Formats: sequence, structure tokens, C-alpha cells
Amino acid sequence: MAAFPTSFTKDDLLKCARGELFGPGNAQLPAPPMLMMDRITDISEDRGEHGKGHVVAEFDITPDLWFFDCHFPGNPIMPGCLGLDGLWQLTGFNLGWRGWQGRGYALGVGEVKLTGMVRPDRKLLTYKVDFTKALQTRRLTMGVANGIVEADGEVIYQVTDMKVALSAS
Repeated sequence: MAAFPTSFTKDDLLKCARGELFGPGNAQLPAPPMLMMDRITDISEDRGEHGKGHVVAEFDITPDLWFFDCHFPGNPIMPGCLGLDGLWQLTGFNLGWRGWQGRGYALGVGEVKLTGMVRPDRKLLTYKVDFTKALQTRRLTMGVANGIVEADGEVIYQVTDMKVALSAS
């Protein structure tokens, strides 16, 4: 792990979105409104259920979030794909946090289960990413992880085998 802290504020995440946290050409978060978290509360390379690393992050839900106006008018729901994207974002962030080089991109996901919804009356999403594999070879830098998203403490999304890689190009 490089000399990065184990928690990050919104300002830190915005620095990452601008390419200032891990350096040019390396892991970068999307800018708002696609940045799907407000803070990272804990991150590691050797903790989690499998001892391969983890990330915990939070996203404050407010009724004025951009997606509630368009998905769906009169029946506002956060698109489930945005929760999945948040999990992918955090998986890639962990690889950059480890000091591994390259730009991140999602490779896929094994299984996705959506068992609840994020409506404007929810207050807090909590993302939990648990790595099952993190590897860096001469030809490949990749993380494989499972993840959950909780809305106000209730598990609403579960994913297995998310894959994110870093590439020099």
C-alpha cells in the first residue's frame, strides 16, 4: 500500500475524480453526478471476509438527487445500475489505493440481486466491497470482489464476482 489514509472525505474523492490522488494515468473516480459516494470510511488490502481487502463507503440520499427526477417521473427510484456502478467505482479505487498503476475499468459481474429500492425518503446508502482476489502480474492488474449496498441498514443490492482491472492504456 502506498502512503494513503484508510478513510477519505468528499474533497478527497473529488481530487481522485480530477486525477490528483493517485497521479495522472492511474485509477480515477468519475466526477459528480456519476460519483456514487460521499466518503470512504474504511479501506484495506488485507482485511475483509477473505483477507484480500475491503472498502466501506457511504452516499447521502437527498430527494433532490438528479436521478429521482427522471427515473421515474411520479415514481422516483434510484436506478439499480447506479448502485452497481458505485461498487465498481470502489473496487477500482481500492486498486489505486494499493499503489497499483493504470486506469480502471469494469470487466463484469457474476450475479446481481436487487431486493429493495432507493426512494427519496431513504437517508444513507452504505457500500461494502469484499475482495476475493487481488492480483498484479506483469500482464494483469485486477481485483475480484463481492459487494452489498445497504439503504438505511437494510441490504438491498448484492453482487458477486465484480471484476475491475487497471490498464496502462
